[in-house]
Amino acid sequence: MAADVGLRELKKERTRQLIADTAWRLFADRGFDRVSVAEVARDAEVSEATVFNYFRTKEDMFYFRFEAFEARLIEAARDRPPGEPVLAAVRRHLLQPGGLLAQVAAGDREALTRLRTVNRVIAASPALLAREQQAIARATDALADLLVAETARSGNPVTAHVAANALMGVHRALIDYTRRRILADDDPGRLAADVRRLGARAFTLLEHGLGDYAARKQPQRARNNTHHVARGLPGP
Repeated sequence: MAADVGLRELKKERTRQLIADTAWRLFADRGFDRVSVAEVARDAEVSEATVFNYFRTKEDMFYFRFEAFEARLIEAARDRPPGEPVLAAVRRHLLQPGGLLAQVAAGDREALTRLRTVNRVIAASPALLAREQQAIARATDALADLLVAETARSGNPVTAHVAANALMGVHRALIDYTRRRILADDDPGRLAADVRRLGARAFTLLEHGLGDYAARKQPQRARNNTHHVARGLPGP
């Protein structure tokens, strides 16, 4: 019985992978919005009903691998060691070397092609851009819920939501930065290091607070007037 269940699950996973791989190939060739579910089903040699058995929407076929990253981020926050601030756990998860960026930094041309294709397809599709924002928003809500539960006695839900949005804002900003660099075809060999460096700066900003961040500089004329007044001189 156990062997039969294991075989069925393996077959399901292979079918899921076949559908996803077929969809990815079509999306990469023609763009997400120009490919229908019926075409994916036909190329994968399955029925449309089978496609929808595995993927609720067409966006799911594209994002099912990538959205696991947000789920692992929440797990990293939930499973952090006692006494460790949530910022440290999120920072470690987001800035750890790995994935396509690490492969690109190592000179993997196939990984670079895949990274460019992924970002080109997303950037060209309003539906995928919207889904990306929804996925990040869901992850932000999940992180906020976790923080609300952990700080129920000493904190408040508003602070927990502010913290979750700030932490996930770093994730969102790094995604946008990576996409701009990739689509601009800008020195991919340095991209992973730049993402880690800028991400570390962003977390340092959050760690030390926004109190004096982006304080507006006094205009030059006003500074000159202040200088003259301090010396007892008429201004310009």
